[in-house]
Amino acid sequence: MHSRPTDNQDWPPEKIAAARTIQRLMEFWQIKPSELASRRAPEAAPPAVPAPARPRYRHPVSGETWDGQGSQPPWLRQALLKEGYLVEELRVADDEPAADAAPRADAANAAGPAAEASSLG
Repeated sequence: MHSRPTDNQDWPPEKIAAARTIQRLMEFWQIKPSELASRRAPEAAPPAVPAPARPRYRHPVSGETWDGQGSQPPWLRQALLKEGYLVEELRVADDEPAADAAPRADAANAAGPAAEASSLG
């Protein structure tokens, strides 16, 4: 025979009340403890994948982006050191569309300072 929830004097009152409620529900629905023991616990949901960080820098010609986390990508180093861009020119404005949006038309047609310098020649 199963012990009653009130038999265990070590339990706090809240736990005793919860056990009584469970026992009443089991009696009402005619659920046996053995039926509960055979049930598997529901599997936990997989952890949520964090959303990719919003890009902070974008190359105006190639459209490549960097979120500012980790090492600087090669395209950024090249744009700054060899193509003559300034950090401010590559920084993405707060109101600019996210990385998955299409690049702006004016950015796609821009040749950049390096092209201007090479044409001066």
